[in-house]
Amino acid sequence: MSERKVLSKYYPPDFDPSLVGRTRKPKSAANTPKVQVVRLMAPFSMRCTACGEYMYRGRKFNARKETRPDEKYLSIQIYRFYIRCTRCSAEIVFKTDPKNQDYTVEQGAKRNTDPWKRGLDDGDNGDGEDETDEQRLDRLEREMEEAAGEEEKNAMAELEQKTEDAKREMAVADALDEIRSRNARLEKAKSEGVDLLEGLVSKETEEEKERRRQEEEDAEAARRAFQFARRQEMLEEIVEEPEEEEKGVDGSNGRPSLSLTEGVKPATTAAVTTAGTDTTDMPPPSFKRVVKRKKDHAALLGIKKKKVA
Repeated sequence: MSERKVLSKYYPPDFDPSLVGRTRKPKSAANTPKVQVVRLMAPFSMRCTACGEYMYRGRKFNARKETRPDEKYLSIQIYRFYIRCTRCSAEIVFKTDPKNQDYTVEQGAKRNTDPWKRGLDDGDNGDGEDETDEQRLDRLEREMEEAAGEEEKNAMAELEQKTEDAKREMAVADALDEIRSRNARLEKAKSEGVDLLEGLVSKETEEEKERRRQEEEDAEAARRAFQFARRQEMLEEIVEEPEEEEKGVDGSNGRPSLSLTEGVKPATTAAVTTAGTDTTDMPPPSFKRVVKRKKDHAALLGIKKKKVA
């Protein structure tokens, strides 16, 4: 299979390079235009006058570029391009326009818009004539004045924006200074052992104070009621003793034995009387552990124990 890109060519055995003559193109005259085939993109949107086909800006064409030495503007060379319509193959000619920094259509098509012609119809100034230099200068002066007015308005708006930004920055700086000073005070209070956080807490209202006072009174009343009930239970435990223990007989000498609560009875009765009179002034109960003596159940049943010699 042959190569796609041939690097070496075949020369037959009877090839004589001296027979191949060197051909030269005739020299062109000085004013003869120079033509060159180039690949370009359409610099503007246009419409073909023959078929009405629209060709958008940026479409690629194989064009012929013509350079004429005698066609210049202020020593700037003017180039002319020849392309064909993509639909009817009609020839379209346009050239560069250094004066307006754009392109000018000469034949075969019509531009959709002409940027340098503002308020003019097809290059006319309203009287069927092209725009003159004076008219163009007047138009440019008006445009410059309008641009200066817009710049002045923009300058005022920018100044107002800068003023607002400065005010905002000052407010932020003040807030930051306040936060820093408060942090410094807190650090100083911590180092000195003084807690200033209580001073930063908002003050309570009168209603909250009244509610808190009532809650404290209710808690105190409940505490006193529970304390009184606890004391009554302790007194009942001391007073309530079985009667058999009082009437018991000692098994050793036949004398009536003293009950365990006999010696405590006057004190308990006195305690009961005092509790009935003023229960709120009693001293708080003691939680000291008291060891109680065991009850002699044998004496209650009349069983005599033998003495061990």
